[in-house]
Amino acid sequence: MRFTSALKTVAIGFALYASSGAALTQGGRNAEEMKKEEAAVRAEQAAKQLGLDPASKLPPATVPADPQNIWDLDLSSGGRVRIQLRSDIAPQHVERIKELTRQGFYNGLKFHRVIPGFMAQGGDPKGDGTGGSTLPDLKAEFNPMPHLRGTVSMARAQSEDSANSQFFIVFLPRMQLDKKYTVFGRVIDGMQYVDAIAQGEPPANPTIILQASIESDGKPPVTALPTPPAPPAPSIIAPPVKKLAPAKKPVAPKKK
Repeated sequence: MRFTSALKTVAIGFALYASSGAALTQGGRNAEEMKKEEAAVRAEQAAKQLGLDPASKLPPATVPADPQNIWDLDLSSGGRVRIQLRSDIAPQHVERIKELTRQGFYNGLKFHRVIPGFMAQGGDPKGDGTGGSTLPDLKAEFNPMPHLRGTVSMARAQSEDSANSQFFIVFLPRMQLDKKYTVFGRVIDGMQYVDAIAQGEPPANPTIILQASIESDGKPPVTALPTPPAPPAPSIIAPPVKKLAPAKKPVAPKKK
């Protein structure tokens, strides 16, 4: 009986050890799950602080280069600037840029407001910051993309839905602009020509957009403004010839 009791005691001990081990293992899995839940909560709180929808995914920082979505600006400051348009985050603004570009709207326009360490603004046919195209203003497409060096955003007036044709390129990060202006692209090549844009409000000798084009259209770079046609040479009209009265024949004096 004592031996049997001893065996029962040992069996109970093993059972308790096994159950406690299982509990510890289960407890370890719960701890991992709790950590994941805590991380999710922290991410949700961070997203709320940034004003983002926790259920939405952030757009990718970069997208594959697609000639149909690359905006080429040939600048008088030295060369071609290639801008990756982001139709995935600002489809209406990208469509506006393409439409105006293919109309030739931007050709010959100047950068009228260029602030060192901040941004270069252009796209105004009046050249003083008050102009735009004849198309209606755009509804804002604010998105979480940050205003980093090379970011291209749409300029606007006081109203959030007043963007039309003017845009600006950021020289240095300006996070205070985030979600207040519509980011629609970023420079992927030729930033040195952006850095060389003449400064001023307005610049004394402003940098000109020699040509704007969509890369898939295959337009070659333009390095200078087209030479205006020479004015026609003034026509030389000979003065009218005065008709002279026929000369009188000399009359010999009469003999006396």
